[in-house]
Amino acid sequence: MGAGKISSQAAHAAVLGVENARNSHRDWVTSWFNQGQAKVVVKVKTLTELGKIKDRAERLMLPVAVVHDMGLTQIQPGTLTCIGIGPAPSEIIDKVTRCLKLL
Repeated sequence: MGAGKISSQAAHAAVLGVENARNSHRDWVTSWFNQGQAKVVVKVKTLTELGKIKDRAERLMLPVAVVHDMGLTQIQPGTLTCIGIGPAPSEIIDKVTRCLKLL
């Protein structure tokens, strides 16, 4: 994926993550908004690794948004492109993502 495509997929994950978290962790969303809406983009090497990160986040009861592309431009329809984790306290998210490199 090109830089623009990656950016739009990450934006989808951020928006979906907030919408998902509003129902289950309203206090986390409020805190996130009040503290500047931090977003950190990290990368994985494989879809298998992405699946493991998703599973780990879900085991910690973190909000997880899964993004599948519509396939209108660069990739096939339905392709898993990224996940969003949070909003949530950074110390919990770090348990899942601290091993990953920044994009």
